[in-house]
Parts: sequence; C-alpha cells; structure tokens
Amino acid sequence: MKTRVTEILGTQYPIIQGGMAWVAEHHLAAAVSEAGGLGLIGAANAPAEVVREEIRKARELTNKPFGVNIMLLSPSAEEIAQLVIEEKVPVITTGAGNPEKYMAAWKDAGIKVIPVVASVALAKRMERYGADAVVAEGCEAGGHIGEQTTMTLVPQVVDAVNIPVIGAGGVGDGRGMAAMFLLGAEGVQIGTRFVVSDESIVHDNYKDRIIKAKDIDSVVTGRSTGHPVRSLRNQNTKDYLQKEKDGASFEELEGLTVGSLRRAVQEGDIKTGTVMAGQIAGLIKKRQSCKEIIEELVQETQELLKGAEKWEK
Repeated sequence: MKTRVTEILGTQYPIIQGGMAWVAEHHLAAAVSEAGGLGLIGAANAPAEVVREEIRKARELTNKPFGVNIMLLSPSAEEIAQLVIEEKVPVITTGAGNPEKYMAAWKDAGIKVIPVVASVALAKRMERYGADAVVAEGCEAGGHIGEQTTMTLVPQVVDAVNIPVIGAGGVGDGRGMAAMFLLGAEGVQIGTRFVVSDESIVHDNYKDRIIKAKDIDSVVTGRSTGHPVRSLRNQNTKDYLQKEKDGASFEELEGLTVGSLRRAVQEGDIKTGTVMAGQIAGLIKKRQSCKEIIEELVQETQELLKGAEKWEK
C-alpha cells in the first residue's frame, strides 16, 4: 500500500494516528509506528520539556518514524516549534492555528510538515508555504472540528492542491479508508479507533464508553463560542448545551471544560469529564492492539479497492 504519503513519512502504510490531547503519548505513538503507521505525540498544552521527554521515551520503544502534533494555540507552541528541530523529529502535524511563521525553520531542518486543515483556502495557503501534505479533517472527527463534512471536504481539497491529501474524520474501518482513497486522498488519519487500542493509556471507562456508543451519541458543544468540539453525550455535554441555549458567557462555559478531558482520560470520569470521540464511535465494538487495528484496516481496504477495480472492468 504505497502512496506519496508513505514516501513522505517513511512508513509501511499511509495511516497516521491522530495527535489527541492527553491520549497521544509515547506508548501509543510508538505502537502505531511499530505496526507500520505513523504514531504522533500530541503536544496539546503540555510544557515543552514534557514534550521533549515524550519524544525521548518514544525513541526508546521504536526506531521507526513518528511525529509530533503541535497545537498552535498552546502557550508553549513557540518553544515546541524549536524543540522539534533540536530533537530531530521527522514529521510535524499542526492544528488550531496557522503554522506559517515556523515553516521555513522546519523545512530547513528537514522536517516534513503536514498541517491539519478544515477548508480549501487553508490547504492552498499551506501548499504555498511549503507543506509536504495536508490532513483534510471533516466535522465527523472527535475533538475540535470545522463545519465541512469529510465527504465534501476531501475531494475539494484534492482538486485544489498538488501535494498529497490525507483524509480524516469518520474513518474507523476499511470501508472508510477505501472511501478516502476513492475521494482522492493518499492516506488517512485515525483517532477514535486508536483510543480503544490495547496500548492506549486511556482509562477503561473511556474506552468502554466508546465501545458502547450508539450512532446518535455524538454531540457538538461550543458552537456559540466559535470553537466547536465533538464528544460523546453525558452530563457535561447536557449542562454545556443548556448553558449555550441560555446565553451563558464564554467564561462560564469554559468553567465546564477546564480539566474535563484530563479527568475523563486519566481518572475515568465519563459523567462530568469530556469524552472526545468522533461520530465513528458507534462503529467501534472491540479492543485490539495497534498492530491488529492496522492490519485489519489494510486488509479490508485492499479487498474493497480490488472490488472497485472490477466495477471499472
């Protein structure tokens, strides 16, 4: 399964693990990379030295390529942008902002830069500034989202840029991965399915909540603030949506979410914590190792794409 994405990443398969805050740490990143994909360490709001430690711990577990996702709104973004150069990280993905001011330094250091985009305009801008590829992420994804669906965003981005496009949002099995390829993508980024992997350090309560999720359990909060977030419904989302309806202030809404993702991930508080997950959660019914997940994805995708070739004949 070779594409321009595998050539850029130096991986066996064109599969990237999402850089999820509190979830994407060195155990998960190393396991995904060992299985032939590209594991990511999610820098999120962590201090630079914590990210440095995560990078070094991942290197103890794998000698295969892995990357770092930098959340550009983080107060540590500037330091982490320099740290990845010092640590010779081979691949960077970026989210929650525009990485233009760092691009030249990263490219000079030989780093492959893959911004996550939610619009055609940003994808074209990233290409102009030297991005090696882009992740086109639709609103089906978990966590912070845009408004376009993956089905509509991916083909429009593919048509707009010459660099490879990686599809994300709503990809949980081989059917989703094959669909991304048929839409013109050359790789996929997957988050929610890796959350329930054996190597994920996420609390069992969080994993079980995803596995038990129904198709209607995904909700979006924060639209009134301009920062929509997709997660699984619980008391926290119920309270948040009611406060949004009542016209609560930004500060009051923020008070409901501060520390809530960490509580869910680390302490298993799936009632008042934030259980970020994509709409694909309702499709995920089992725990597996990262190796099993990737092998199953690849096998299903290859079989489906062979079937698509028969239609052409």
